[in-house]
Amino acid sequence: MEKTLSIIIPAYNEEKTILEILDLLSNLVLPVGLKKELLIVDDCSTDNTLNLIKIFVEKHSELKVNYFSFEKNQGKGAALHKGIEMATGDYIIIQDADLEYDPTEYALLLKPILEGKADVVYGTRFMGGNPHRILFFWHTIGNKFLTFLSNMFTNLNLTDMETCYKLFRADLLKELDLKEKRFGFEPEVTAKISRVKKIRIYEVGISYYGRTYEEGKKINWKDGLWALWCIVKYNLFAR
Repeated sequence: MEKTLSIIIPAYNEEKTILEILDLLSNLVLPVGLKKELLIVDDCSTDNTLNLIKIFVEKHSELKVNYFSFEKNQGKGAALHKGIEMATGDYIIIQDADLEYDPTEYALLLKPILEGKADVVYGTRFMGGNPHRILFFWHTIGNKFLTFLSNMFTNLNLTDMETCYKLFRADLLKELDLKEKRFGFEPEVTAKISRVKKIRIYEVGISYYGRTYEEGKKINWKDGLWALWCIVKYNLFAR
């Protein structure tokens, strides 16, 4: 029986890249036995992002694609919550609209799940021999520190907790009571998924084509501090 991969694309002011990532996803060939649905959530963009999304949807009636737009900016986490709610597939993956991650590598993440070995797969930027753009030293140190701290609480051995590429069995993800509306999604979902009984979590190495802040990267040190708080909160105080 054919199964479906739900691809959630949160977008905020991504007019420069939104059509390119949607075209890549529309042409993406998944492993045999899988079909896809695209779920685009616009977080009240102030540029032309929403109009471009509407144009794409109108031109691709052959695709299973749905979109939603918030009337007020709520944050990436809120956009992901909405996408999870909208998803009808058997598996769910998150795809940022900024071209930092390569959708052609979905097959790498899907392999452990399709083979019946995993329930959740994280795509790590810090393993494997795939291309990685060299950018910010302190940003990398911050990511590794947050992953280290998260691992201390969850007793996992992840190398990249903050990665965008997280693939879940949809039934498991939909059962989680997720709260974080902005950039606390990653540590929260990691804390909560780690407590699922007999959960099987895998990592696979992926490529990373990072952006500079001038090119549109949105995460900053304040988001890092909030992620730090979320690690403590969802592992100690909000279990």
